[in-house]
Amino acid sequence: MPASERIPAGRMNTAADCGRQPSHKEPPAASPAAEETRTRLALGTLTVLGQIRQASNAVLFGEVEHEGRRVPCVYKPVAGERPLWDFPDGTLAQREVAAYEISRATGWDLIPATVLRDGPYGEGMCQAWVGPVPGTAPSDEDLDQDLDGAFDEEVAEAADGDEDGGGTHGSAGDEAGDGAELLAIVEGDEPGEGWKPVGHVDTGSARPALLVHADDPRLRRLAVVDAVINNGDRKGGHLLTLPTGALYAIDHGVSFHVDDKLRTLLWGWAGEELTAEATATLRGLASALAEGAPLAARLSELITTAELEALRKRVDGLISSGRHPLPSGDWPAIPWPPV
Repeated sequence: MPASERIPAGRMNTAADCGRQPSHKEPPAASPAAEETRTRLALGTLTVLGQIRQASNAVLFGEVEHEGRRVPCVYKPVAGERPLWDFPDGTLAQREVAAYEISRATGWDLIPATVLRDGPYGEGMCQAWVGPVPGTAPSDEDLDQDLDGAFDEEVAEAADGDEDGGGTHGSAGDEAGDGAELLAIVEGDEPGEGWKPVGHVDTGSARPALLVHADDPRLRRLAVVDAVINNGDRKGGHLLTLPTGALYAIDHGVSFHVDDKLRTLLWGWAGEELTAEATATLRGLASALAEGAPLAARLSELITTAELEALRKRVDGLISSGRHPLPSGDWPAIPWPPV
């Protein structure tokens, strides 16, 4: 990164510098995907409280304060992104926002509210946090609050790790789950009741084993969304559940490619007929993507013309086939590592 774009050491606000942790005594917040949450993320004052260290690109934890309410959030500044050779146009942040706009248009609200906005380190993606707030438990080592120069170091080391930054929201616990209850490895050649097979895995045992995911309507909707956005990195760690029963998916920076790059753990419905709900939703999405429609206009600000046209063709193709897609064979079907 050019020196003029690097962020001077010591500029980051940490929770210790601010003299406070995120508030936990406010009235119940709106859901992570609610329009109210999106509005607060877009219009509020963004404060960085720490850095998520287990991510390849710069991923910062913070909060947005708007009209007296605080929303915990993830802030991924464009300045901290590692360029990808196969995504030469646009930014990870723009594609994350575009994925949210698609999720919002389906009405399924599977992706937390995500906006493109300015922040302490320039323009970036700001997304509602899902699950427990990091840094509030003595055993929580994911949040680095001693950050003098850490952001520059993280940018310099961004060549290591996941392409899009990895799962960075709340982990499994009493308040939120990391999707582990939706994925499993079972012995044998049959997934068992309530599970769908993804593929055989090598566990080091002489017995065969299967990677499976739950036969869950929330996951099935997400599989449709992933097919629409051409998600190149649907891992288990990107699935977050709340006690309310809501499922949220994160990390969509490697989506919307014009070539078929669908990589996912949600292949259990591959080749099966789409549900009537999914077909109706896709028809509505096709209308929303028509030339001149508000969603199409919004997406044209986030992805390229070619990517938008490829998006329309994928939606039309799903409607025409009436089935969940099959792996293309031209691209690894399952992301690595799968979690």
